Amino acid sequence: METILEILREVLKGMIREVVAYFLRKNILENKKTTRRRKQKGGSQKNKLH
Repeated sequence: METILEILREVLKGMIREVVAYFLRKNILENKKTTRRRKQKGGSQKNKLH
């Protein structure tokens, strides 16, 4: 019974690590995309003003 609980704990730890890593990667990628979009919008507005 103890071995089953240890295996379940390890599986849950791995799943939690993967989920956290996924969300961290997703947030980092979204932040990079938004900064790129902002730079592009800023560039196009400068062109329109001049």
